[in-house]
Amino acid sequence: MIKTVTIPLPPQDAITGKITLPTDFQAGRNPGLILAHGAGNDSENPLLVFLAEGLARSGVLALRFNFPYKEKGRTAPDRPEVLEAAWEAAFHFLTDHPRYRPAWVLAAGKSMGGRLASQAAASGRLPVRGLIFYGYPLHSPGHPEKLRDAHLYALSIPMVFFAGTRDPFCQLDLLKPVLARVSARWHLEIIEGGDHSFEVPKSTGRNREAVYQGILDKTVELIEGGFFDG
Repeated sequence: MIKTVTIPLPPQDAITGKITLPTDFQAGRNPGLILAHGAGNDSENPLLVFLAEGLARSGVLALRFNFPYKEKGRTAPDRPEVLEAAWEAAFHFLTDHPRYRPAWVLAAGKSMGGRLASQAAASGRLPVRGLIFYGYPLHSPGHPEKLRDAHLYALSIPMVFFAGTRDPFCQLDLLKPVLARVSARWHLEIIEGGDHSFEVPKSTGRNREAVYQGILDKTVELIEGGFFDG
């Protein structure tokens, strides 16, 4: 079941969210996961929709939301403080809502959406149980010398990184040393042949749905297996 909701964004704005509910959902019992989109897409990104539907089948409430610039039909992302405020608004909408309030919440995102969640969490503004990155943008394409890693070392919550071997935004030979210095619990799931959107060459014998299913299965496995507990 998918519910479209309006998330207040103080002082005078609002953003649209879509909640995918498990069939047996009970507030305060089921976990929740919030999904944020990347810079060039929105909450209808195929991967996010696929994950939301699959998570709900596994008993996890999934909330997707649009950042303000997408709500207003713009292409250029908002300032970081505005994006982080949208993350906070989505989190508090979910955790304060008497009907949707999950037992606990994870923050996840595609590219920029995940990075902004981690920045908000590192500053204490987003008190989630853990983070999931579906393609962490460690650096801009062609600029591996400018790493976006400083705030990751301040995090104490578990983190999961899904990374493609062909991702120009995240060279694995740079990500691995970063993770080695992270003090929080982490897991790296490598998508062989995957680019930044986890598209893989036909030569791999896998199509988009198969790749998405593998990402979903690992996400559910980690949640159900207690990776984010304690």
